[in-house]
Amino acid sequence: MAVRRDSDRITIHALRLRCLIGFSEHELKDKQDVIIHMTLFTDLHKGGETDDPNDILNYRTVNKAVIRHVESSHYKTVEALAANIAKVAILECGVSHIEVTVEKPGALRFADSVSVTIERTTSDFEAL
Repeated sequence: MAVRRDSDRITIHALRLRCLIGFSEHELKDKQDVIIHMTLFTDLHKGGETDDPNDILNYRTVNKAVIRHVESSHYKTVEALAANIAKVAILECGVSHIEVTVEKPGALRFADSVSVTIERTTSDFEAL
């Protein structure tokens, strides 16, 4: 049975950042916490064999690009923030397939957080 070459994963769990997110007056005054989880689907076969950092997806580069983008962003919705995180990872960092979850703590009374999860591939951005 052949193993899919994009079935390997690198997970960045609970990246805690602050950004302007929301559309209510009180949400637009101060940056709010968001928690980001990213699963980068990639082929780790060669890197696992060679132990050469040049043969793997550099998750540090992805992390830095996402931090830079999120901290300078202003989105009305968590959905738009998640979609644009995926776009940055794919178009700027060469990720071919990503799952992004963005949590907004305290968004709803009596709930720890609200989250949105999206999945995107390079084909979602080919027309750009």
